Amino acid sequence: MGIFLPTEENLKKASAVLKNGGIIAYPTETFYGLGTNPLDESAVKRLFDIKGRDFDKPVSILVKDLNALSLVAEEIPPAAERLIKRFWPGPLTIVFRAKKNIPLILTANTGRIGVRVSSSPIAKRLLGIIDMPLTATSANPSGEKSPVTAEEVEIYFRDKVDMILDGGKLQGKVGSTIIDATTGRDLECIREGDIPFAVILEYCKNLS
Repeated sequence: MGIFLPTEENLKKASAVLKNGGIIAYPTETFYGLGTNPLDESAVKRLFDIKGRDFDKPVSILVKDLNALSLVAEEIPPAAERLIKRFWPGPLTIVFRAKKNIPLILTANTGRIGVRVSSSPIAKRLLGIIDMPLTATSANPSGEKSPVTAEEVEIYFRDKVDMILDGGKLQGKVGSTIIDATTGRDLECIREGDIPFAVILEYCKNLS
């Protein structure tokens, strides 16, 4: 393991790590995240293991753009389309019905998956190179403070992750807001984060 600047060469190295079932840490617009291939069940199990995460807690993922969303989401409800148009890229995770190829461990057996498009330039470049989804759980052991520097990630995990991409000190105070768009009724706020739920509701109200 080591800390690497996000040069083109190092992003390609990170891509090779991910495609071989490895785990990396990388910056998002909120905190550092732990990334692995969400379609590789053994890699996802290793992710849960190093975080000490309970299997009843799902893990969200990043996709590079709206086209890639169709690879992981069974459908995109109209309410979700409106949120995507306004808040993506950005710190808004939207919960969709997961496609059958998504490992059940990732969804905590719910059949639903949280997805977002990150506004982080480094995350966007990485996703463009790997051309596949990426897990987006925070790079901390469960119950510990979410890290805002690569050095904090290194202290947490030492040699348990394969590579850390250094995006400098992040300004994250809270994580992404999580909205469930699968109910077909009113939007449900699972977790209020960087985007206040009141802002989301006001935006949707003005559309009606």
